[in-house]
Amino acid sequence: MLGAARLETRKRDVRSVCWNKGMSAQSIPRLTPEQYLAIEREADIRHEYFDGQMFAMSGGTYAHAALIANLIRRLSQALDGVSCRVLASELRVRTSPDGLYTYPDIVGICGAPRFADDQKDTLLNPVLLIEVLSKSTEAHDRGFKFMSCRRIESLREYALVSQSEPRLEVFERRDGEWFLRESAGLDAVCRFASVGCEISLADIYRDIG
Repeated sequence: MLGAARLETRKRDVRSVCWNKGMSAQSIPRLTPEQYLAIEREADIRHEYFDGQMFAMSGGTYAHAALIANLIRRLSQALDGVSCRVLASELRVRTSPDGLYTYPDIVGICGAPRFADDQKDTLLNPVLLIEVLSKSTEAHDRGFKFMSCRRIESLREYALVSQSEPRLEVFERRDGEWFLRESAGLDAVCRFASVGCEISLADIYRDIG
């Protein structure tokens, strides 16, 4: 564990980091995952962690927040009464013991959740991860983040949601291979096989300015 003085120093270092999710940051002292978690649990803002460094997460737009809210609402309605559930981005996900710690926009879980420790704030076994894209995050979400999340053994689907048009891309793992399934247009329906439900894009994009 970090001492109180060292913890405050680390927190000041972290607050000075500016990141647009493109994995660019000023150099800061390397942290172990345990040190990262100690700082993160006391931090005022959320940070992702990889390879000894923490990266501050930027805020989202109204459309970004509204899409997440619509997806959470529709998915929760569709999953009522079954063993799967969806949660918003407050829950941290660990891709592997030496990999990325991240906060997906939406996390899907089937069955009992498994956590990294008794704090129960770092999930190990999501079946579905959903990211709402933006100009500043798209390259990261499509590239490094997806590559890292593929290391999660339980993960069956990784979905990308466009803010600029009604379009969802769902990457599904079948027999160890990843396949793309795309839904576009307000008349389309998106299937999430990992949690066993379908949602219309008209519902997902309802009241999006």
